[in-house]
Amino acid sequence: MPFTRLISFVCCLLILQQSIAQQPAIKILESGKRISIRGLSVVNDKVIWASGSAGSVARSTDGGNTFTWMKVTGYERSDFRDIEAFDENTAIIMGITTPAVILKTTDGGQTWKKVFEDTTKGAFFDAMDFPKPQYGWLVGDPANGHFFLARTTDHGETWKGGYTNEPGLTAKDGEAFFASSGTNIKVLNSNGYNHFVLVSGGKASRLFLASADSIPIMQGKESTGANSIAIYNDEKAVIVGGDFSKDTISSNNCVLFDLDLRNPTKFTFPQTNPHGYRSCVIYLN
Repeated sequence: MPFTRLISFVCCLLILQQSIAQQPAIKILESGKRISIRGLSVVNDKVIWASGSAGSVARSTDGGNTFTWMKVTGYERSDFRDIEAFDENTAIIMGITTPAVILKTTDGGQTWKKVFEDTTKGAFFDAMDFPKPQYGWLVGDPANGHFFLARTTDHGETWKGGYTNEPGLTAKDGEAFFASSGTNIKVLNSNGYNHFVLVSGGKASRLFLASADSIPIMQGKESTGANSIAIYNDEKAVIVGGDFSKDTISSNNCVLFDLDLRNPTKFTFPQTNPHGYRSCVIYLN
């Protein structure tokens, strides 16, 4: 091999080695517990909270290198499928049912205070969204045909709401929300955080924006429909879902649209669909 070609070959190897070294690595941490982790809240590069089944909550203050696992006293059988954290000491968790409850900690999870509870038979909470620590909304499954909505304006200390009687929020037969990733409700940054966007699933799957529009996504069974919505800059949105009982179907599982409160929603489809059922979507840019 000529000397110049040899130098080029070595340089290519060095560049390849450097490129591989700079690639992000995934580190798998075993909890050592038989639980299902559903909730995740990343506060910053150091503080991470997670929540799941069997009354479990985890917290990291070193960027995820280590986690402290805890059981919430009195709620050892609760399934905490959504969590919103604001710093290394303050977080809010949502127990989905029996009881459907919201708890808050201000001491890093050592103690938890009940700040809201729904005692309605069959009550089921699905997701929360906090555009800012002060403002938050929660959505739950319907009772007697009416969806559950609650709001806080004081960092989750108190909540107001219930089963809404608004005509535009009346549930269809077999329609509900999925407590899969805590991302089927999004609060817009405009209008003083009073406007929210919802996506439902089940036998009917709809987008609740300026009106209630049917989503051109898989629906018709309790396992089908929209699971998650992501919004970028209050302008663009994407919805994902599918059928979690047949999670390899890669059709009718994603739609896109421009967020316009003044005009009817016009859905478009990706050129290439996600490869099967998806329960969460996030915008990067």
